[in-house]
Amino acid sequence: MDVAARCVCGNPTVVKTFPRLPDGTPFPTLYYLTHPGAVAAASQLEAVGTMREMTESLAEDEELAAAYRAAHERYLTERYELEDVPEIHGISAGGMPERVKCLHVLVGHALASGPGVNPLGDKALEMFADRWRPDRCSCEAPGAAVAASQDVTGI
Repeated sequence: MDVAARCVCGNPTVVKTFPRLPDGTPFPTLYYLTHPGAVAAASQLEAVGTMREMTESLAEDEELAAAYRAAHERYLTERYELEDVPEIHGISAGGMPERVKCLHVLVGHALASGPGVNPLGDKALEMFADRWRPDRCSCEAPGAAVAASQDVTGI
């Protein structure tokens, strides 16, 4: 597991997980949203039916649907770089490419890959920008994860 995106203070926001768990179980979720503020904001959007609305928008907007399919393909490519697990080959996460199932995955992908890669992850970030933003620290202990990982001996 690696950190794929960080808060401006350095704490992890998204982790990149291996496509197979240590016990051998296939695990399609490559990007896992970990920042408590981002997780809460994505959960709030999910609770009010945003996933259904986004799925409907895919049927109505061919340009959006094409960009979402491209995000799915990029997600798969990034996962295949780690390992191509036959049991989940061709399956990304978050409902891609045909529906929206999990905003946490889409936001994680958007944060890890940058703006313009996952259009619905980007849209979710815009929708909850008043509650959480990647360019503003809201950590309980800013920089704590970075400080804990630094060598205190100075060597």
